Amino acid sequence: MNQQMTVQKRNGVKEKIDLDKIHRVIGWAAKSLNNVSVSQVELRSHIQFYDGIKTEDIHETIIKAAADLISEQTPDYQYLAARLAIFHLRKKAYGKFEPPTLVVHVDKMIANGKYDKHITKDYSTAELNILDSYIDHWRDMNFSYAAVKQLEGKYLVQNRVTGEIYESPQFLYIMVAACLFANYPQETRFDYIHRFYDAISQFKISLPTPIMSGVRTPTRQFSSCVLIECDDSLNSINATASAIVRYVSQRAGIGINAGRIRALGSSIRNGEAFHTGCIPFYKYFQTAVKCCSQGGIRGGAATLFYPIWHREVENLLVLKNNRGIEENRVRHMDYGVQINKLIYTRLIKSENISLFSPSDVSGLYDSFFADQEEFERLYTQYEQDTSIQRKTVKAIELFSLLMQERASTGRVYIQNVDHCNTHSPFDPTVAPIRQSNLCLEIALPTKPITNVEDDKGEIALCTLSAFNLGALNNLDELKNLADLTIRALDSLLDYQDYPLPAAHKATMNRRTLGVGVINYAYYLAKNGVRYSDGSANGLTHRTFEAIQYYLLKASVGLAKEKGACPLFNETTYSKGILPIDSYKRDLDTVCEEPLHYDWETLRGEIIEHGLRNSTLSALMPSETSSQISNATNGIEPPRGFVSVKASKDGILKQVVPEYEKYKESYELLWNIESNTGYLQLVGIMQKFIDQAISANTNYDPSKQAAGKTPMKLLLKDLLTAYKLGVKTLYYHNTRDGADDAQQDLAAQDNDCIGGACKI
Repeated sequence: MNQQMTVQKRNGVKEKIDLDKIHRVIGWAAKSLNNVSVSQVELRSHIQFYDGIKTEDIHETIIKAAADLISEQTPDYQYLAARLAIFHLRKKAYGKFEPPTLVVHVDKMIANGKYDKHITKDYSTAELNILDSYIDHWRDMNFSYAAVKQLEGKYLVQNRVTGEIYESPQFLYIMVAACLFANYPQETRFDYIHRFYDAISQFKISLPTPIMSGVRTPTRQFSSCVLIECDDSLNSINATASAIVRYVSQRAGIGINAGRIRALGSSIRNGEAFHTGCIPFYKYFQTAVKCCSQGGIRGGAATLFYPIWHREVENLLVLKNNRGIEENRVRHMDYGVQINKLIYTRLIKSENISLFSPSDVSGLYDSFFADQEEFERLYTQYEQDTSIQRKTVKAIELFSLLMQERASTGRVYIQNVDHCNTHSPFDPTVAPIRQSNLCLEIALPTKPITNVEDDKGEIALCTLSAFNLGALNNLDELKNLADLTIRALDSLLDYQDYPLPAAHKATMNRRTLGVGVINYAYYLAKNGVRYSDGSANGLTHRTFEAIQYYLLKASVGLAKEKGACPLFNETTYSKGILPIDSYKRDLDTVCEEPLHYDWETLRGEIIEHGLRNSTLSALMPSETSSQISNATNGIEPPRGFVSVKASKDGILKQVVPEYEKYKESYELLWNIESNTGYLQLVGIMQKFIDQAISANTNYDPSKQAAGKTPMKLLLKDLLTAYKLGVKTLYYHNTRDGADDAQQDLAAQDNDCIGGACKI
């Protein structure tokens, strides 16, 4: 290389390039890492240098050179690239590698309007110095490269127009902890802040995007999920659209329940006109969802729910596919189709399904969720009433259309509404579950809104977090982690703002939380068990029993201090009914693991003291937040040992945790022959989880006769999930022969079903 080559520094000054300095930085980043070569990184970098190159371009070139070397054989390049990226990030944020003191940093961030000014009201300079002593900035070196790029792209406070970054990760973590425990008494809050900071900065607790990106800033809306129910009126439809806009702009994912909207051709205003049907209003909701970009954090997105017996269902099921014309498609939302046992039974018996407009069958829609016996009575009664407009279809044809659309788009989801209400923390007679959320793991009561300015309806919010199963040494650690998590999230409910009165009232009354898990695949590999063969069933039972037990203990403890949530009386917990009492007993045939905790004493404590939170658990996908912890996604098996994910910075490669040690124990997604073992594990988890689970089904057509997945198999898996008590099904993934690390939701043809299944 030409030693006379010049470089332009950040201040504009040009000087000769110093290759020794570059060598020292790469050598520093490579320290203590295995199977990495400084010279390899230098060689890849040097060929891209040019005279007059900027120092920041040199840094980025070196980082990319290291990232390109990430592979199964050399996984530690993901840490070398990460350290170089952190070095570069700090240079951009502070002008030097060493971060400033916390006091200096906070004062500057508040002066620039980047941090909430309340911070210096809650904490004196002396107290900020105490918090500064808790920070271990070297923990920045434990991130993988993909994690650093996700932090840069989504979580660190920055100017998203200019690309300027203002903080490094440990300041993010300490300030989140400080804000969430700011309202705690002086004698305890520093202990909680210190322990919570350690837990989140060492990846034992994973926080979701809204909390990571928002807490400490002037924006104060951190709930991940918003559930909005629409009534069959123009006032409610307009209010729903307005509510969607308010929350999409605040970074929330939206669940919309539009199941009450009457069908095309139904009478309105006492026969004065015919109704235009669902599709124009779905388009209206889609426009509301897509009108905001969520500040560059993530795009607006929603899942819309409706019952399978809706008279327009055949047109609704095809809304997402690529056939048809713009007028009869609404492709930029996802859809959740609601089913119950009666409808499944019609399929199993090869009978017909009657389709109604909810407006024509009084009481049917509400009983669909609240009372299964009453629903069956009314449904069969209305089928005999020839004065009611309806359409009759063969159950096999309707379910085949449902599963064909689920397979071809990947994003037509399933909600088993009876399981959501019979195995629920809420009493369905007073607080039925009528919808889920964007990712199908939230199951909370809602009521239709008719005016966004009042609190007459009920908009459900859920605030999320997750335990990193791979970071656990034993299940007893969950006691402390559960206490920290519940306290932090419960405090957040009071700390955040509420754009709408109906959301504020519902949250204050129910105080719903959803704690899930990440790194489940690594957890199984580390324990030498697998998804597919039943060997993980006992471990999964023990683990999720411990999770729910300790979450409930934490919420009882908080109720003793601060009181139970005001609508605790609307929960089944108030009657002493626990998740272990209402699960689907078919699970006992696939897992005989006994209970290991003192549930009876806990039951008594809950009855006596109540719970601070109506719900405690939900298993979310954790797609991005799991990357921050260098963990596998949620409960999902990895597609490959190296995951490849697209970002605005290009392709990010991440190697599964401890690949070299456990490569023989990991079970990759497309090596799993069927969904049966996975669905059994989801059912076991659902036994304890009080909300729902983002669970996927996966198909490799190349392993099927004629190279396509038969309809019979799709329906078998659907019925298996129902039989095991699974509440919801999220993505349908189809392998198309592309790189295993890439998610593909390709279309496929299907055959017909035969045979029957008992549920």
